[in-house]
Amino acid sequence: MTTLINTHSHHDHVSGNVAFPASVDIVTHEVTAANMQVMRAYSGRTEPPANVFADSMGRGLPTQTFSERMSLGTGDDRVDLYHFGRGHTGGDTWIVFRAHGTLHSGDIFPGKNLPFLDANNGGSGVDIADSLQKAHDNIQGVDTIITGHSTQMTWADLHEYAAFNRDFLAAVRAGHAAGQSVQEIVAGWTMPEGYEGYRAPAPAGLTNSVQVIVDELEGN
Repeated sequence: MTTLINTHSHHDHVSGNVAFPASVDIVTHEVTAANMQVMRAYSGRTEPPANVFADSMGRGLPTQTFSERMSLGTGDDRVDLYHFGRGHTGGDTWIVFRAHGTLHSGDIFPGKNLPFLDANNGGSGVDIADSLQKAHDNIQGVDTIITGHSTQMTWADLHEYAAFNRDFLAAVRAGHAAGQSVQEIVAGWTMPEGYEGYRAPAPAGLTNSVQVIVDELEGN
């Protein structure tokens, strides 16, 4: 193994870096690299994850970063990396295995679930729908998506997920414009019709997502 790609900075995706030899190149988006240096607490939580990189004297931190696009390897081994904006975090990387028509989305597309928005690490409930749509519209030649925490999805599922996030943002905007509190918006939200197979979010997750969006709308 020569190269490891981290889709974002959360501990369940990066803590294993320290187990690999120092000769392995670790590639991330530049925002993810900055997040990994500090390992902040996630939005809605008070305790930060264990900083395995501080404990290992920096072992496992990125050795290469990119801003918008990067390609690794050639021929059938080519892998293309993309960043289309903020979403789950500020540094979500889309990984395309070109020869296999397959994309790994990381947690910006976790499956048919409400996304976890980590504003403490750059995530955005205002921007995520646009970031998802840009990925759908600009990446070509993919038919299979490996999601962050669910089953495989199709390209059409990604388009639908962008619409779902757009509708969620619109609902929170409407509640906020009507003077509702975060808890009132949460209490009044129901899964929109037409999103077959989408799971109802846990109350804590729904509250965090609404809070993140309201904070953004209020400029906090």
